[in-house]
Amino acid sequence: MLFVTADLHGYPLQEFLALLKKAGFGSREDDFLFILGDVIDRNGDGGIEVLNWLTMQSNVQLILGNHEALLLSCKWIFEEITDNSLAALSPARLQLLKSWMENGAEPTLKSLSALKKSSLDSVLDLIDYLEDCPLYETVRAGGRRFVLTHGGLGNFSPDKPLDDYTPEELLWTRPHPDDRYFSDRMTIIGHTPTGYYGYPYRNRAFHTPTWIDIDTGDKPCVLRLDDMAEFYAD
Repeated sequence: MLFVTADLHGYPLQEFLALLKKAGFGSREDDFLFILGDVIDRNGDGGIEVLNWLTMQSNVQLILGNHEALLLSCKWIFEEITDNSLAALSPARLQLLKSWMENGAEPTLKSLSALKKSSLDSVLDLIDYLEDCPLYETVRAGGRRFVLTHGGLGNFSPDKPLDDYTPEELLWTRPHPDDRYFSDRMTIIGHTPTGYYGYPYRNRAFHTPTWIDIDTGDKPCVLRLDDMAEFYAD
């Protein structure tokens, strides 16, 4: 079976594993989980424990989120400090760092800085892992077709190939409830906390005819695509 979740933002690993068990993930050999970005930043250890766990899973795929993209834009922070690297601290790089910090980077930076002191290679391995993450996936489950991406489909056109969407369109889009995507497949997204669409939707998946938002804030949601069952953290 196929499972999807999103926007963990430093959610504790053990609580996340309990949620996956509640959803039935891992009880079948062919189970597979997609995480629609934003594992890192804002809370706890900044998501580094979950990110380390991800790198060891063969049946879990992280789709890049805007927070992981912000980290990658600042990966120079973790390089060895030299006169040349200091000279390369351009205004553009400093602006990227400022943008990441404004989006909740502090706990992630603290965890990566501590990890760097014991093993720079471990930090670089995490960065390599993130650089290999796709911006979207297309899957089939339960007789349905799905597009999985982090933010949405900015500047959507039904005739526009998915490969033609820019990272900005896939990572930062916040769709309006009246926006419509593909008529022959359901698009699953995160990025926009569902409470943004009204208090009744807080901590619950937000459904429209052509897309579903599963960024449920501080109580993550796991969606089982085969039967569209929803599971929430206790």
